Amino acid sequence: MSGFTLHLQDALSYTRVDGVQSFVGVDPSGSFGLLPGHARFMTSLKFGLARFRGADDAWEYLALPGALVHFVDNELFLSTRRLFRGPDYAQVDMLLRTRLAAEEQELAAMHESLKRLEREMLKRLHRLSRLGPMPEAMP
Repeated sequence: MSGFTLHLQDALSYTRVDGVQSFVGVDPSGSFGLLPGHARFMTSLKFGLARFRGADDAWEYLALPGALVHFVDNELFLSTRRLFRGPDYAQVDMLLRTRLAAEEQELAAMHESLKRLEREMLKRLHRLSRLGPMPEAMP
């Protein structure tokens, strides 16, 4: 078999890679690999590195904050919100540890802020409901 097609999509870009010989990723159950002709498959990747071997037999590395992967009809679709790709493992790993880790911390802080805002809004709604209906405005 001559390989499969890999579709890489993040929030800002789309790339098609033909002739992929293998893909290795990590999902909640552990590390797994896909070869051409694999059965239909879907999973979610964990935060970290994935890799694939192209038509030239060279590995390329992907740093991602998690992703959804779907393999069907000899095509692998990888969708994520952010993606770094390159042939140098050390460089891609460094991007993962610095940029993506910082983005994850910012995202977690934003989620916590939204939770606090939601709690405060619920407290205020509860207080308003105890006061009863608002008087009608006079014309």
